[in-house]
Amino acid sequence: MSASTYTAGISSPPVPVLSVGPVVLSVPGRAVDLEIRVSAPVTGSDLPVILLSHGQGYSNNLSSLNGYAPLANFWAAHGFVVIQPTHLSSTTLSLDPDTPGAPLYWRSRAEDMTHILDRLDAIEAAVPQLLGRLDRSKVAVAGHSMGGHTASLLLGARLTDPHDGTEVDLAEPRIKAGVLLAAPGRGGDALTGHVAENWPFFLTTDFSKMTTPALVVAGDKDDSSHLTVLGPDWHADPYFLAPGPKSLLTLFDAEHGLGGVSGYDVAETTDENPERVSVVQRLTWAYLRTELYPGDTAWQTARDALTAGPDPLGRLESK
Repeated sequence: MSASTYTAGISSPPVPVLSVGPVVLSVPGRAVDLEIRVSAPVTGSDLPVILLSHGQGYSNNLSSLNGYAPLANFWAAHGFVVIQPTHLSSTTLSLDPDTPGAPLYWRSRAEDMTHILDRLDAIEAAVPQLLGRLDRSKVAVAGHSMGGHTASLLLGARLTDPHDGTEVDLAEPRIKAGVLLAAPGRGGDALTGHVAENWPFFLTTDFSKMTTPALVVAGDKDDSSHLTVLGPDWHADPYFLAPGPKSLLTLFDAEHGLGGVSGYDVAETTDENPERVSVVQRLTWAYLRTELYPGDTAWQTARDALTAGPDPLGRLESK
C-alpha cells in the first residue's frame, strides 16, 4: 500500500481549496480575540463542517490556526469546511503565565469551539465565498494530542474542575461525530507525577459519558512517557472506556505524530511516514463522511482497503 494508491472510499478527485485566515471573532471575557482559519472547497454546497483543535508541540505555529495542513487541506479538498482556532494555549500568543486557565486552557479550548458554532453567521460574512454553503446540521470535531482532549470534552467526556471540585460537562450537542488523534487517556495512576502535580485536570478524566460517535486513532509506538506510565495503550483509552458507537484505528510503528499530521516536513515528527499520513487522511475522512451521511459507503470501503494488502499499516476494530 502506498500513499499514491491509498484512495479508498473517495470517488472523486480533490478540488482546489480556499483558505482564509485569520478571521477574528471578538469573544467577551477571553484574554484575546479568537482567531480562526477557514479552509473550504471552492465548489459545492451544503458542506459539512469539521472543527479542528491543535495540539501542543515544540514548534510555534503548528499549535495555532496555521498548523495541521496535511489534514485540513485534504478534508477541505474532499468536501468539508475545516475551521481551526488558535487556542489560548498556543505559543504564538505568548500570554502571561498568570492568565486564568494557563498553561493549557483546557476549558477555554472547548469553549472556543462552541463560540465558533455560535458565530457561523459572522464567519460566513467574513468569508463571502462561503455564504450559504454550510450545512450546519452536519458538524464534526477532530483534535490531535491536547486537541484530542478538547475534542473528547466536546463529545461528552467529563472531568472534575481541580479548582472548585465541580463536574465539568462541555458536551456540544451540535457536534455529531468526532476523531481523536493520539488523544490523552484516563487519569489517576495512569499519569506521571509531573502531570498529576502540574495539570491536575487530567486526573479525573472520565470517558463513560462520551456517547457521541468517534474514531480513536492511536500509534502502537506512542509511549508518551512524559504524560503516562502506561505506554502506547493509554491513547486507546477513549475507545475502550467510552460507550459505543466507537471505532479504533491502531497504526503500526506510529509515534505521537502519526506519521506527520501536524504539518508538512515537520522536524519534530519522530515517525515521518507519508503513507501513514495518507491512511490517516483517508480513513478519518471516510469515517466522518459515513457518520454524517448514514448509508454512505466510504467508511466500509476504506476499512476493507486497509486490510486488503499483504502488509497493512494498521488495524481497525469497532463496537
